[in-house]
Amino acid sequence: MAISEAVLQYALVAALLTVIPGMDTVLVLQTAISRGHGRAFATAAGICTGTVLWGVAAALGASALLAASETAFTALKVAGACYMAWLAISMIVRSFRPGTVGDTAVSVRQGSARSAWLSGITTSLLNPKVGVFYMAMIPQFLPPDASPLLMGLLLPLVHSVEGMAWFALIILATHHARRWLQSDTVSKATDRIAGVVLLAFAAKIATSKAA
Repeated sequence: MAISEAVLQYALVAALLTVIPGMDTVLVLQTAISRGHGRAFATAAGICTGTVLWGVAAALGASALLAASETAFTALKVAGACYMAWLAISMIVRSFRPGTVGDTAVSVRQGSARSAWLSGITTSLLNPKVGVFYMAMIPQFLPPDASPLLMGLLLPLVHSVEGMAWFALIILATHHARRWLQSDTVSKATDRIAGVVLLAFAAKIATSKAA
């Protein structure tokens, strides 16, 4: 299998996985609604950065530790579940605070793009299932004459490009509907729904197994 063929096959698989709704999509969508499209793009960039780092770790064999070591996997999944639960509870609590959504939106937008990027990359790196996914997938798309490190960089970059394109569609669609989405009722409902969904993802991570 040539490198070009491996990349094409991986791109098709990654594209299907990208459009399946997950906690990354929920986080980007909620950020676009409450913090604006600029912060949402920063969050998406953070998520994709984490994807590339997981791919490199998988190529170097680091993520294999997650599958082989119950302690390492448990430590990472507990940290990831706690972080996700904290994000979820913060959204839910914010939705019950008195005041208009306009006031909340202004205060939230004071957060920097850097903080949004950190939120995205933290969410990605604290999800052990991403590491296990790459550990399982990348070896299947490694041509015999290709460098594992090179493919560990190339394949996650392909996935990240597809992810950013998907996130861009979500963010731009949300941007065009921002007036309706940022109304008091809709914004509070969005925070609560996103919070509940993220709590469900946190529980899923906490109860997940390496294999």
